[in-house]
Amino acid sequence: MTHLKLGGVLLASTLLGGTAAMAQDVTLTIESWRNDDLTLWQDQIIPAFEAANPGIKVQFTPSAPAEYNAVLNSKLDAGSAGDLITCRPFDASLALYEAGHLTDLSGLEGMSSFSDVAKSAWTTDDGAATFCMPMASVIHGFIYNKDAFAELGIEVPTTEEEFFAALDTIKEDGSYIPMAMGTNDQWEAATMGYNNIGPNYWKGEEGRNALIAGEQSLTDEAWVAPFRQLAKWGDYLGDGYEAQTYPDSQNLFTLGRAAIYPAGSWEISGFNSLVDFEMGAFYPPVQAAGDECYISDHTDIAIGLNAASPNAEAAQTFLNWVGSEEFASLYANALPGFFSLSNHDVAMEDPLAQEFVSWRGECNSTIRSTYQILSRGTPNLENETWNASVNVIKGEETPEDAAARLQEGLASWYEPQQ
Repeated sequence: MTHLKLGGVLLASTLLGGTAAMAQDVTLTIESWRNDDLTLWQDQIIPAFEAANPGIKVQFTPSAPAEYNAVLNSKLDAGSAGDLITCRPFDASLALYEAGHLTDLSGLEGMSSFSDVAKSAWTTDDGAATFCMPMASVIHGFIYNKDAFAELGIEVPTTEEEFFAALDTIKEDGSYIPMAMGTNDQWEAATMGYNNIGPNYWKGEEGRNALIAGEQSLTDEAWVAPFRQLAKWGDYLGDGYEAQTYPDSQNLFTLGRAAIYPAGSWEISGFNSLVDFEMGAFYPPVQAAGDECYISDHTDIAIGLNAASPNAEAAQTFLNWVGSEEFASLYANALPGFFSLSNHDVAMEDPLAQEFVSWRGECNSTIRSTYQILSRGTPNLENETWNASVNVIKGEETPEDAAARLQEGLASWYEPQQ
């Protein structure tokens, strides 16, 4: 909303004989689902921007994560949404752009700070328009209790054989649950399971793009093999994992009761405040020594301009700042585990965040296989992969049957797979 400082305008007009007027103050409102970031925005990000841009005020007004899409769509339809829209990756935000709610930002100066891969989650299929300024990605892997590993004499595993040997050692000792992950909420089994270990099998972007092109199918060995590994996980998840929720798993690890946590880097800041032991992290072990490694370095969050905003110029100023080195460093260090997507050399202060981001120099980066294009139809491949991963872990579906079911669903609506 734009506010005229009327008294100031009148005073300036009087003093300067009507030849000058004080500039308008503009207040920008940001819509977001990251309600746990409210203090970060209020105490660090917004003050830094406002100090460099007098005359532009910013308000961060998040919704509950599960309600964000519905709340945002309702506000956009009613014409009451904020000036700046925090963007989820791929199809949800693409739909907003195609509906005319987001502005093409391709020409903004700040966009030059990002590679095509960094922008891919917010770019049209034909590459003609990029509609959100990238902010951060999250990296998948495994967080572990260094004290537990030292106590049991376990080295960080780099191959699958070493990984399962470590799990066997932990299980046989009995002091710790080998891995903290449940299947009650389903999404973890796919996000921290299938799409965490899978890229080592389908070779990251090579396999993901081949699936989109119809050159590979979900029944190919590269896509079935991760399910075969998941089928072994159930033996290491502890009693009652079938009813274990995501918060339950977090608690088991942070309380020191589990040795390994299949993870996303977004856990770092929360875990830092809860654990009383030293944490480490390792990337998904490769199939055999000498194999190339692949990590899910998933484009996660960006910010766009509401096409109906009356404050477009001020909003563009803010978006260009989001593309700056100052913002990249501020955001990545204030929220460790959310890694800058920019080309700026961002120094990470948190040691666990440093460990995660160092993998970019060792492994090939990719994104979650189901997020771009392949979940636009019904059945939704992302949601079906949740269910399939759970069934395989619980032994209710074989890896081959799960893969065949996913392939049949995808082929039912996706022409390149027909």
